[in-house]
Amino acid sequence: MTNFKLMILAAGYGKRMKNLTVSTPKALLKIYNKELLKHNIDFFISLGCEKIIINTHYLHHQIKNYINDYYSNTNIKLIYESNLLDTGGGIKNALNYFENKNFLVSNVDTLWNEENKKDVLDFINNYKEIESCKLLLAKENKFLGLKKSKGDFNLKNRLVERWKKNHPYLYYTGLQIINPCVFDLIEQKSFSINILWDLLIANKNLEGKISNSKIIHIGDINAFNKFKDN
Repeated sequence: MTNFKLMILAAGYGKRMKNLTVSTPKALLKIYNKELLKHNIDFFISLGCEKIIINTHYLHHQIKNYINDYYSNTNIKLIYESNLLDTGGGIKNALNYFENKNFLVSNVDTLWNEENKKDVLDFINNYKEIESCKLLLAKENKFLGLKKSKGDFNLKNRLVERWKKNHPYLYYTGLQIINPCVFDLIEQKSFSINILWDLLIANKNLEGKISNSKIIHIGDINAFNKFKDN
């Protein structure tokens, strides 16, 4: 798999990290002595990513300096949001950089590693053929880090639906494939990606695939403290 393009979402305040993000953006917090952003960039470049877009807002100058210092020779473009556009709006704001072709989106707080490579390659193998959006999901026993009291989704006949009581616990891993055409469904500039997902679910048009490998989500300070010294 080569030549795909990726967006990394890195604009948020990281409030669930509490004091850790007072003076450091979440993207630059270190796990295993390596920044979360670097875990993402290095992982997807190793899979053949040819271009990376990163949206920024909170403490954006730190991220800009980091990319200039360590990735100046890499095809990485930063998009500064003067006003936060939320997850969906941030992606919509970057569409021009993907030339109306399918692309990947990763949350910066997913700790991608060697164990995930086969699953991610399988997931993105047919990314050019996705007609709307496709999510990589994880079962409860494979989802580590941020603990939740309910599931995110259910998967039925390869289609994603919202989790309901008595459904198996399935969680969003932080990785999706997007066909730019789906943003025609929303006129707003600032919105959560969940709004778009719900529209696609209503139209039975949101696909999903379950990861077999363990997914580590550094979603809050407890997850950070659990994995930072492992």
